Amino acid sequence: MSHPSVVTPLQPVLNLRERVEVALEAAIRSGEMAPGELFSAPALAARFNVSATPVREAMLNLEKLGFVEAVRNKGFRVTTIRDEDIANIVAVRRLLEPPLVRQLAGAIPADAYADLRAMADAIVEGASQGDLTTYLEADRAFHQAVNAHSDNPRLTSLISQLRKETRLPGLAGMLATEELSKSAAEHHELLDLLEAGDAAGAEAVMDRHIGHVIGWWAGRDESGA
Repeated sequence: MSHPSVVTPLQPVLNLRERVEVALEAAIRSGEMAPGELFSAPALAARFNVSATPVREAMLNLEKLGFVEAVRNKGFRVTTIRDEDIANIVAVRRLLEPPLVRQLAGAIPADAYADLRAMADAIVEGASQGDLTTYLEADRAFHQAVNAHSDNPRLTSLISQLRKETRLPGLAGMLATEELSKSAAEHHELLDLLEAGDAAGAEAVMDRHIGHVIGWWAGRDESGA
């Protein structure tokens, strides 16, 4: 069955199947499409005002990521992810991402910062408007653009894949909250530190930012952290 307000509106990017997949992935990653819920391709297609074909194609790709499982003659069920699995992804990301931004502090060309700050602005805008698709896509683009300044493409590719696999089940419940605004603002904070060449500061912000996955973005209070 479908929920009348479960999917964030499509953004005008990529082709039709890719646009559908981006929106569905954001809805699943954020918990907007809740674990255990069953969705039919025709019902989702009606929400997108498209045919069922691109929805089925998108769901099959998301099935490869482990986000959904096909249910014969019914549709697709959003898979449940264990807290342990999320914690393991976070642990690996903390081994990779903070040291990477430490290396990038003071090493990113000065003329790259205008575009990076525009991407950070898009994240803040997505958060303020409660648009989870825009927020998550802008977040992905920002971190990918920062990490692209590394001279280790294998590392940046691995980080991108881990970020894509990261589920944020409490994010949908954070719309219009102070926590989401603070999380969005951390991207500007990170850029300030990178541009200033503050390696230790950039590393610390990146570690804190990843920690939100098992904190705010999992629906948990971080006040004691």
